[in-house]
Amino acid sequence: MARKRVVVINGDGTGPELAEAALRVIDALKPDIEVVRCDAGYEWWLSAGKPNLPNLIPPQTWEEIMNSDACLKAPTTTPPDPTAPGSVAVNIRRRMDLYANLRPIKTFKGRVGPLGEVDFLCVREATEGLYIGAEIALDQETAIAIRKITRRGSERIARVAFREAVNRGYRRVIAITKRNILRLTDSVFYNSVESVAKEFPGIELEEYYIDNMAQQLVKNPQRFNQTALLSTNLFMDVISELCSSLIGNIGLVYSANVGDRYAMFEPAHGSAPKYKGLYKVNPTATILSAAWMLDYLGFHRHAKSIFSAAEKVIEEGRTVTYDLDGSASTLEMADAIAREAVKIYDTL
Repeated sequence: MARKRVVVINGDGTGPELAEAALRVIDALKPDIEVVRCDAGYEWWLSAGKPNLPNLIPPQTWEEIMNSDACLKAPTTTPPDPTAPGSVAVNIRRRMDLYANLRPIKTFKGRVGPLGEVDFLCVREATEGLYIGAEIALDQETAIAIRKITRRGSERIARVAFREAVNRGYRRVIAITKRNILRLTDSVFYNSVESVAKEFPGIELEEYYIDNMAQQLVKNPQRFNQTALLSTNLFMDVISELCSSLIGNIGLVYSANVGDRYAMFEPAHGSAPKYKGLYKVNPTATILSAAWMLDYLGFHRHAKSIFSAAEKVIEEGRTVTYDLDGSASTLEMADAIAREAVKIYDTL
């Protein structure tokens, strides 16, 4: 296998220390990759003097991304200021056509939440919907946003959901809509999903409205175990955040943004600027995002070792961060995962 080139975006707030933690684990296993660390995000933009750019990504970082095999993005800050450039994650997804955002929601051993054990997958269309950023001020007191849903975009994300269901041994895909209100856009989405479902006769398709879905995830989340939850960009952004609480901590939720020719991996959580430089935040989501990236690049043994190591360290609970009821620093937990991963790697 030819050597792979990986861009690591340092990010904002706690991003650089989380990137450091993930790289410590990767370095311990020595996969044949070249790592290029790059800047992007709100802090970079401020430090660069607020350059007039369409997004929070410098041109040199775009060049590195375009010449790499995959990207690991540490958390970045997207300010609500309408005059600031656009989001790092949203713009990489759109430019690189990373239309499938995947977030596994699975309880870690020894960390069962108050609502019980869960195990399912959130599948989010990541290039359309309200995230196209088409907003218009009609006057000083009125603004509108355009929600773009296409048959092509809906069909291809549906195929991802059904294929993931097959690969994971699931028997069901649930499409989440608000079709009784958003009759045009969500009808395009659901009709496309329904059409794709015919290609997968062994997988059941159900539809839930988003408000009912939110209620059911709190009322009885186990009914969705071994299921792929599928929805449009904003709906699944919200639902997957809700789902992260089911495993107790968004610091445990890792994700992939996948297209046909490229992928970016990132923790699901934000940059937590109030903890910047304290090395106290949970590195698990970033480390497991990095492990998923290694698997995507073909380093399956390395990835499996890291996933197994993280699960063991969390279950044992001796070298974990404060949010997991421990006292370890970010890097101490990362080092514990790295040591365990090396041991496991040698046994595979």
